[in-house]
Amino acid sequence: MIQSSFCFLPGIASRTERRLWLQGILTWTDFVSRPLIDMIAPPRKARYDTQISKAMEEYARDNARYFGVVLPVCEHWRLYEWLSRRAVYLDIETDTFGQITVVGLYGDGRVTSLVRGESLSARRLSEELRQYDLLVTFCGTTFDLPVLLGRYPDLPLDQPHVDLCLTGRRLGYRGGLKAIEAQLGINRRKDVRGMNGADAVRCWNRWRHSRDEEARTRLLRYNEADCVNLKPLAERFYRLMAQSTRPSSTA
Repeated sequence: MIQSSFCFLPGIASRTERRLWLQGILTWTDFVSRPLIDMIAPPRKARYDTQISKAMEEYARDNARYFGVVLPVCEHWRLYEWLSRRAVYLDIETDTFGQITVVGLYGDGRVTSLVRGESLSARRLSEELRQYDLLVTFCGTTFDLPVLLGRYPDLPLDQPHVDLCLTGRRLGYRGGLKAIEAQLGINRRKDVRGMNGADAVRCWNRWRHSRDEEARTRLLRYNEADCVNLKPLAERFYRLMAQSTRPSSTA
């Protein structure tokens, strides 16, 4: 989808982008190869050609962070197909006082659980995040990322970010992660099914105060489900967004 996108160009909104597609300008290459384009004056076309050529260079270099800057945040979902193999799905848990207890990361087929007082540190979290070129969360814009940056202000969170809560709203989905999972038939393992954030806080308190190993295990499994289930949700939302945005013939 990203190579069919023109919304990173100044003055190109969704309506103009669609008009380009309807003229058969379906890719960056199509755009720069045409000497004239309806609705775009030659001087403006020349500026766009330069910007698109730059985008093509950065895409060839696999420079995801470039697109995180030039592409509007609400359009970062367009990067998912390209960057999905380099994506990390992140979710945090907090205690009664809003302090981080667990940071869960799912990427490259593995789950990493960083626990307060054990493995969670600014250095370790930074090392993990630097491995990935796309960040995927649910409500990360309003919760996870502000909380993380409040505790660790120097975290390398410069990747493009897809907040599935915001993407879902554009598609008409309302409610929390578990509610949307249920609508889409995305399941959780039985031992954490029905758990919510308040249950996670209780599990942490039982672990912190009583060293209840069962509570610790349940907390980590709950957080793992929050991370792992973001992947099928992201895949589903990407397909729906792409279908509703672009003509069927675009790449």
